[in-house]
Amino acid sequence: MTSLHWKRFSCFCLCLTLSTPAWSAGGVTIPGYAPATGVERSYRVQKATETDMSFWFDKPGASAMTVRGAFRQRMTVVSRDEDSMRVRWSLSADLPEGMAGLADSYQMNLLYRNSLTAYGTAALELETDLNGNPRDLSGVDQIVAHMREVAANGPGGVPAAPQSGLHEIINSIEANPLQIVAALVPEAQLLATGQSYQDETMDIGTASATSRDEDYGGVSVPVTSTWTLESIDATARTATLSLSEEADDAAFSQSQQPTIANLMTGFAERAKNLTADQLASVKRASKSRSVELVVSLDDGSTLEASEIVTVTAGGTRLRTYTHIQREDMPASLPLPAVLTAKDLQTPDLHIEPLPSAKAGPGILDKLSTPPAPPTASQETTVAADNDAANAIAPVSLEVKSAEVGLSPVSYDPGLNIVLTPESAATFRDFTQAALGRQTQMLINDKVVMEPWMREPIMDGRIVLAGTDRKDLETMAEQLRVPGAKILVRVRP
Repeated sequence: MTSLHWKRFSCFCLCLTLSTPAWSAGGVTIPGYAPATGVERSYRVQKATETDMSFWFDKPGASAMTVRGAFRQRMTVVSRDEDSMRVRWSLSADLPEGMAGLADSYQMNLLYRNSLTAYGTAALELETDLNGNPRDLSGVDQIVAHMREVAANGPGGVPAAPQSGLHEIINSIEANPLQIVAALVPEAQLLATGQSYQDETMDIGTASATSRDEDYGGVSVPVTSTWTLESIDATARTATLSLSEEADDAAFSQSQQPTIANLMTGFAERAKNLTADQLASVKRASKSRSVELVVSLDDGSTLEASEIVTVTAGGTRLRTYTHIQREDMPASLPLPAVLTAKDLQTPDLHIEPLPSAKAGPGILDKLSTPPAPPTASQETTVAADNDAANAIAPVSLEVKSAEVGLSPVSYDPGLNIVLTPESAATFRDFTQAALGRQTQMLINDKVVMEPWMREPIMDGRIVLAGTDRKDLETMAEQLRVPGAKILVRVRP
């Protein structure tokens, strides 16, 4: 599940059938969004992600984890014409004052700081439609140029490999620059959800349903949205709205099958022992979204928003929480407990700051983007420091079998390698220690693959792909020689 939640930037333009005050017997009128130009607004933003993988992990400490962040972002509507607005966001990774718990429990802030460094910006200027929904971004060329410089001057001055995760992100941004907005200021999209470009009228307690299709990896998934005007505060001049969204289970399950197949490959031994009912459950997926919004009856702007997105797939559950409050207005929505808890079960995630001149790949986060539920254990380690990388010793792995076949997901040829039990255990420990780093795999002293270690490999199975079948057959023959071994190391 890679960035599925934010693919709505390319296909989601929901003109809210909200409503409009002026009170009347028929309902309440909510004005179209008409923000003051040239006025800077500050927003306090809190986020959290809860991951539950207890279906796959026996160890309680490895089966569930929570990561959270707290930010103070600033937004100014620079200008407005008859069909669009120019909006500037000033971004910061600093933790606001007065947050619950220890600063160490806000790991998203550390990741976000590295993202700002890697993207090379602390401000974004957007063109939006009249409800504030982003539709264009200024300075994309400069951001991409900075990221290419990052790729050319990776950790230790070693350029990132062409197949590295950083190059994938650059290519993805060039195809859809609004992904930068999704990564750095997803608040813009959530706030726009509660804003209409024109006056709208609703009755309190009356639900209004709409539908649309979202694209998930080439699969069209119907999504049903239900809006309700929950209440009006005449004194504060605000309206509270709720939005409930459900993706079609069958279509969404279909869209997630490649990700589910990869997850099952990572837990191959456990997957082989699943019952028919368990296997059917693992192959099902669902996605839901619940939003509450407080909207001004003076200018139609969203003053506060609370969002919960839940994705289940492959026996895992990922739930993300976001709360946004404009600082000059009092809060009225209840905060989820995860955002205020003093003690959380957090991963042991060590994050080194990226130096601005040598921002290294591999740590770019996509905040508020429900990713595929991580398969990492609590021993996750992320660092960019080259000395720390060198501390992870190379491992020599003995091969039990090596066969060329077709990938069950892409149907491309791949070299399927099975390690001996002893080497499988060694490789498992290596992949856990090297999470977040680029590694190298060598056969006969030749580098054959340079993968980024995104998840631990628990079952001692490796698949080499991305090259032609003849080369794969040659490597298979080399690995069938008695005593054949593979060297795996962190990329120097």
